[in-house]
Amino acid sequence: MTQAAHLFLVEDDLQLAELITDFLCRFGFNITHLSDGTHAAQRIIDAQPDLVILDIMLPGMNGMDICRAIRPEYTGPVLMQTALDDDIDQMMGLEIGADDYVVKQIQPRLLLSRINALLRRFERRQQPAPQETTAIDLDIGPLKIRVATRTVLLHQQNIDLTTAEYDLLYLLAQSCGKIVSRDTISHQLKGYEYDGMERSIDRRISRLRRKLGDDPNQPGIIKTIRGTGYQLCLSHPESADV
Repeated sequence: MTQAAHLFLVEDDLQLAELITDFLCRFGFNITHLSDGTHAAQRIIDAQPDLVILDIMLPGMNGMDICRAIRPEYTGPVLMQTALDDDIDQMMGLEIGADDYVVKQIQPRLLLSRINALLRRFERRQQPAPQETTAIDLDIGPLKIRVATRTVLLHQQNIDLTTAEYDLLYLLAQSCGKIVSRDTISHQLKGYEYDGMERSIDRRISRLRRKLGDDPNQPGIIKTIRGTGYQLCLSHPESADV
């Protein structure tokens, strides 16, 4: 980015907020800290910061409600902070529009890496599309993906996906029938290597399955290849009924 990135940190733990602010300021970030959720949503919408670090448990208005409130008018990346490695909190956060999450007391260097990766992803997303692009419409059996409108149809029914869900499905669809490793997914969609512990990819897969009507117990559309990654298992165009 050409100028210092402006980050909003919404965190009621003042000691933790001070540590995060001091650390990130050393790397050139401009930090606005809010310790209360009451007016956080409007402040974020008005300021349009480059990234929001958002705690879940806040006085006044919790982080989930803030994320839900800002999404219609704020398209920048949201990094949720959870107090515990809580599957429910993380799934809900990703479902309502968070781009990534970290567990509190994360190592500062790892937090910095996550922030930089989100900023790079968002910056690429904002850049004009080149004249020639490898992103093409895909027709895989009953699945239709239209790049220009980011539209997904399955059996002629529109599937409403978040940006992160669409990007993940498109990546799998490009390699339909082949295994896509977690390392590849993490690198392509998040900008950093899979560390063997993070589960946001697994949660996005779970949400994709639900929206595609795939049986989570015996998935037939997106299969989990244990210890490796995922495989989209739809018919290729040449084998689909016409």
